[in-house]
Amino acid sequence: MSLPQFKDVTMLSNSEISESIIKTEKELFTLRFKKATRQSFKPHEFKHAKRRLAQLKTILTTRLETSEE
Repeated sequence: MSLPQFKDVTMLSNSEISESIIKTEKELFTLRFKKATRQSFKPHEFKHAKRRLAQLKTILTTRLETSEE
């Protein structure tokens, strides 16, 4: 599994990006919960989820800023 690509995010609509943000935040929460309760998890999934979340928030912010101007 490779890291998420930014070009994949740019093709989504604003509503799809919002849904993906919520989904990714829930995924991060479950990963943190698994870590805290010492359940099995894959550590690289933290990096992938955080990067995906940052990409989604960045593209949504830039789109909203350009639409305001």
